Amino acid sequence: MTAQNTGLAAAAEKVKLIAAEHAAQADATRKLAPEVVEALREAGFARHFVAAGRGGAQGTFAELTEAVLLVGQGCSAAAWCASLSAYSSRFAALLPREGHDEIWASGPDAFVVTGQPPMGKGTAVDGGHRLSGRWTYVSGVDFADWALLCGVVGEEGRFFAVPRKDFTVLETWDSVGMKATSSHSVVVDDVFVPSHLSFSRTDLVTGTSWSPVESHNVPFQAVGGLTFAAPAVGAAMGALDACVSVLSGKKQAVTSAVDLVRASGQVESAKLLVEQNARVLDDREFTPAAMARNERNVAYAAEVLVDAVGGLVRAAGTSGLAEGGALQRFWRDVVSSSSHVALRYETASVRTYPASLYG
Repeated sequence: MTAQNTGLAAAAEKVKLIAAEHAAQADATRKLAPEVVEALREAGFARHFVAAGRGGAQGTFAELTEAVLLVGQGCSAAAWCASLSAYSSRFAALLPREGHDEIWASGPDAFVVTGQPPMGKGTAVDGGHRLSGRWTYVSGVDFADWALLCGVVGEEGRFFAVPRKDFTVLETWDSVGMKATSSHSVVVDDVFVPSHLSFSRTDLVTGTSWSPVESHNVPFQAVGGLTFAAPAVGAAMGALDACVSVLSGKKQAVTSAVDLVRASGQVESAKLLVEQNARVLDDREFTPAAMARNERNVAYAAEVLVDAVGGLVRAAGTSGLAEGGALQRFWRDVVSSSSHVALRYETASVRTYPASLYG
C-alpha cells in the first residue's frame, strides 16, 4: 500500500524533547509528567489508527514505528505508553459501530488501555454483559479514558470497553525498569457493559472488523510483539546516545571501543527488524511464513537489545552507572521491556517459525 504521512513522526520529535526533559523525574516518581501525557495526546498517538471519518489519522504501522523509536530515545516509558495508546485504539476499532460512536464521541484522542489476558468473567444479560475481574499490567492506566478488558463468557473470550468511572486502579506496578508506564492493576466489580461496547476475542485474533480501514483488519499474530519491541529499540537507541555522551572527550580503552561498535550494530539490526515488521503489516503480507518471521524478529530483537545495552554499560564503565544518569535508566528499561511475554521465543515464535521453515 502507499504510505500516508500523517505528521506523527514529525510531531514525535517534539515529544522526544519534552519526554527527555522529564525522564529522570518520571523514573523517580514512577509516572509520566502531565506535560508528557499532553504531548503524547497532541502528537496524535491515540488517534493514529482511528478512522479518518472519526477525525483520526488512519495511519500506517511504519509511521507509528518511526514515531515510537524517536520518543524512545528521549524516554522509554513515554514511548511504551505512546505505542500502547495507538495499538489499544486499533483494538477498540473492532467494536461495533455504536461503540465507535461512544468511545470517540468527544474526538479521536481518547486514551484507551488494554488488559489482554482473559482475567475477568462476563455474564450475559439483557442488552449486554455484567463484568467482574482484576487485570494486571495495564500500561498507561493513570491517564486512561477507557479500558479494553478481556473476560470469559462461557467458552468464549470477549473484550469489554469500560469507561474510567467504572473501574478502580490498584497501584501494583513496582518494576525496576519502565517505572513510569503506570502498568498497574484494574479492578471491575459487576459492571454492566452494553453489547455495543464488546466484541469477540476471535475478531482480534483473526483481524476481522466491519470497518473498511486496513489497519483494523490485521491478524493479531502478524502484529505480534511489535507494540512492545519498538519502544525497546528506541530505548536502546537512547542508551547508545547516552553511552557516546559519557565516553566523549575521554581516553577510551580498546575494550570500550569494541563494546561500543558491537552494541551499535546490534541496536541497528534490531531497528531494521522492527521496521521490516511494520512494512509487512502495511503491505498486508499475511502469509504464515511472513507472520511467523514477524514473531521471530521481535523475539530476536529483544534478545540482542539486552546484550547491546549490557555492552554499552561495559563500554561506559563506572560513570555510566551514575545514579540518575540516562544510560543506567535506559539499561534498566530495555531489560525490563524485553522480558515481556510477547517478546519471548517460546511465546512468540517457537510454535510457528520452525513450521514455516519446514513448509
